[in-house]
Amino acid sequence: MASVQDESILLQIEESLLTQEEVKNVLSSSAQDGSVDIHGNPPLKQKTGNWKACPFILGNECCERLAYYGIAKNLITYYTSELHESNVSAARQVMIWQGTCYITPLIGALIADSYLGRYWTIASFSAIYFVGMASLTLSASVTGLKPPECIGVGPCPPATTVQYAVFLSGLYLIALGTGGIKPCVSSFGADQFDDTDAIERVRKASFFNWFYFSINIGSFVSSTLLVWLQENAGWGLGFLIPTVFMGLSVASFFFGTPLYRFQKPGGSPITRVCQVLVAAYRKMNLNVPEDFKFLCLDKAAVSSEDESKSGVFSNPWKLCTVTQVEEVKILIRMFPIWATGIVYSALYSQISTLFVQQGRSMKRVIRSFDIPPASLGVFDTVTVLISVPIYDRFIVPLMRRFTGTPKGFTDLQRMGIGLFLSVLSIATAAIVETVRLQLARDTVVMNIFWQIPQYMLMGLAEVFFFIGQLEFFYEQSPDGMRSLCSALALLTSAIGSYLSSMILTLVAYFTTIGGKDGWIPDNLNKGHLDYFFCLLVSLGLVNIPVYAFFSVKHTQKKVL
Repeated sequence: MASVQDESILLQIEESLLTQEEVKNVLSSSAQDGSVDIHGNPPLKQKTGNWKACPFILGNECCERLAYYGIAKNLITYYTSELHESNVSAARQVMIWQGTCYITPLIGALIADSYLGRYWTIASFSAIYFVGMASLTLSASVTGLKPPECIGVGPCPPATTVQYAVFLSGLYLIALGTGGIKPCVSSFGADQFDDTDAIERVRKASFFNWFYFSINIGSFVSSTLLVWLQENAGWGLGFLIPTVFMGLSVASFFFGTPLYRFQKPGGSPITRVCQVLVAAYRKMNLNVPEDFKFLCLDKAAVSSEDESKSGVFSNPWKLCTVTQVEEVKILIRMFPIWATGIVYSALYSQISTLFVQQGRSMKRVIRSFDIPPASLGVFDTVTVLISVPIYDRFIVPLMRRFTGTPKGFTDLQRMGIGLFLSVLSIATAAIVETVRLQLARDTVVMNIFWQIPQYMLMGLAEVFFFIGQLEFFYEQSPDGMRSLCSALALLTSAIGSYLSSMILTLVAYFTTIGGKDGWIPDNLNKGHLDYFFCLLVSLGLVNIPVYAFFSVKHTQKKVL
């Protein structure tokens, strides 16, 4: 959705870099990036791809994210109010499930890159996702499958084994389903733009901003309407609506099929990586000419004396192509940037767990309206919805004048800003909690709207870090590994959630030794949630200089 004026400015910036071949690609009537149309032919630019195809992909992502967040935003409340779990147990269960949702994309990415391609991977895993949503709805609707209600003031009856089985099977089928969608849909959307065409390359940079915008449209509806329905009209209806939207997500995706451009799967990226590692290991003692400054991996692409004598160069486990070696080196260079995203994800996971529990301990009633604490997440979402257009239309053109970078900030600069804002958000939550506890000792209940700044700061952090991360891993990844690299980006969210769960478990264990209430008891007025937030702030502050060091050292991908 970049304006004509923006495209003109960007083309002027790139003009000196355009080769005669690139000018030819701009004027070509069909895409030159190796993609095909639905019939297997080179796709015509006027009839396929570009922004013509993107509304169906963005609509698919919007509805799918509405379905996901319709479950995830208030899942901790379902655990505590319906399954009668403690605060620590509920937060741990939610973090484990969220982590699983971001590990399964590795499965989807490998299937997409190796066998099915992105289109059919999205389609098949969407069916699994829908079945999971239906199972979850049944577990909250059908008598006998619903957990028992609390009666009186005694201990609440636990859910039965069958009830837990149906609930968890639905929950983890959703995790599996999202594994085939998340690593593929952003890359599939970016595939609609021809990288060899300078004009379409400009539009692709804008696509990632609007992709994340569509995610947060779905999140907005979940944070407001669905959260309220779940706590006031029942969980059955609250889960049924996301299930319906998941069906709409599938329909939107299939409607756009004639307009899509498709990239063919290029074989297993894991196999190619393993071939380089095995070949390099076999030749670790190989002597190479001193004129060449090879890294150890480069030896995988050098023929040995035995291979030269025999004339047999066809075994890819002994001799790899230069392109294969460069692909592995790209992945290694990306690893430190990837690793620093784990801490960001650990901080971000608080937004659907302990931020919610903090809000539950605050004043939530306005006149007769009881505000669901999870609905405060709408301020995170609204911040993203407002910030993305501002960033795309105003900040990028402004910064472009100073930096000369077509995107305003580089992807790494953008991610660094997001890391800082995420730490600022958790620090704000710690300050709010400290003040809340002081007021609680005087029997004064703090208003829940004091949480707004921490949600808004985390929303700003998303605009910078998550979108920058999407672009970085798509653009820097080898062409045949884009789904896999998108999955690796999502894997930071999984490990971040597991890291947060582990820290939470350790904190709960060590702070309750000797029968103490601990930092995070069921009654937060007796705990110190602010200490836990301060611990996360410390972790984030250590992470930022580490990220800065590796981002400065990072070498951009070379055109192979």
